[in-house]
Amino acid sequence: MFDFNARHIIEALRSGVPSREVGEYFSESRPGMRSKIEGRLKAAREENKSGGMVFTGRYGEGKTHMLHTAFNMAMDQNMVVSMVSLSKETPIDKPWELYRRLIANTWLPGASQPGFREKVEEMTSGSSLASEMAAYTVTELQTNKLYFLLQAMTRTQDEEERALFMADLEGDFVSPPLIKRSYRRINGTAARFSENFSKTKHWRDYFFFMSHFFRMLGYDGWVILLDEAELIGRMGKKTRLRSYLRMADFLKPDPRLEKTVTLLAFSESYQADVIEKRKEFQNVLDAFGEGTEEEKAATAVLSAILNAPELSPLSREEVIRILRDIEQFHALAYDWHPDVPAEEIYRATEAGGYLLRTKLRGAIELLDQLYQYGEVGNIRVGKLDAESLEEEEELPDLPEE
Repeated sequence: MFDFNARHIIEALRSGVPSREVGEYFSESRPGMRSKIEGRLKAAREENKSGGMVFTGRYGEGKTHMLHTAFNMAMDQNMVVSMVSLSKETPIDKPWELYRRLIANTWLPGASQPGFREKVEEMTSGSSLASEMAAYTVTELQTNKLYFLLQAMTRTQDEEERALFMADLEGDFVSPPLIKRSYRRINGTAARFSENFSKTKHWRDYFFFMSHFFRMLGYDGWVILLDEAELIGRMGKKTRLRSYLRMADFLKPDPRLEKTVTLLAFSESYQADVIEKRKEFQNVLDAFGEGTEEEKAATAVLSAILNAPELSPLSREEVIRILRDIEQFHALAYDWHPDVPAEEIYRATEAGGYLLRTKLRGAIELLDQLYQYGEVGNIRVGKLDAESLEEEEELPDLPEE
């Protein structure tokens, strides 16, 4: 009888798509990087030191796998985890959009699926959780929009209205007039906003709110994992500069972002292809002016990328150890006994190039052939396309609220 979990691991490796399960079983490599990440998690959990870390790696050498390893590390330590890949639909320069995507991909410790609506629903009128969060919104946030939203959401009897308010907390922001109408109907008094809410100005309130909310639920922190951050390099200059400022909000955040750790995975080529080739330090000076807060923040981010720890390629011995594990998983997945030395598998995959990803896929193809035919023919792993950080045309920004 084949082992379903082992087959899932093999299929994930064959496809080249990293997963949490793969991260769980192949996390023993690169102990130095895991130690750095563990230090960040510990500082957040035990000392409430929020912050972030950039790390780099060559294409196909396991950056996403390392993020999945961090995912499992955080979940084991009772921390909430949000993970997304940056893209045009998930841009860090528009953090209100990033927030919406992050919340949709947020896992509570022990959960098999993302989401936490049932926890939000615990904020019923008069509950200690609702009272704590309402008090927090009044004293710690820039605007009092979330105070009136919580008051309306926890007291309304209209299910459709409550669903809209729930969606607002998830990043689908509702219009202030709707909140005001509901609040007046329920409480008999007007909701007076301290200032007009704008997602482009007040998006931080939502990140602060969620970090505190997770703490009040009894979790030991919030880990935000951002993959494929090198996408920033394909954007126009203005977008890149905005992106560096927003990265600064996570790498050295406001103290109101509680017990939060952010990890960003960059391609190691970002330094040469973007920072140096496009003279990013000079671009920052020209855009913001020397000595301004924006210039200092963006320069610090560029320096963090330049000095980021790198995922060095695994040694021959480390790769052979992983191939031995893959052989064992393949045996469990298809209920057979391959009995082929890992060194022989390694030699057979050398023609696929230096990338770890191609070596793993080559090893699985070898085992597939042995399983199906009892012998091995030519192993051919297609060459992976090299990543491109060519700058795309800067499109005009649409007007925001």
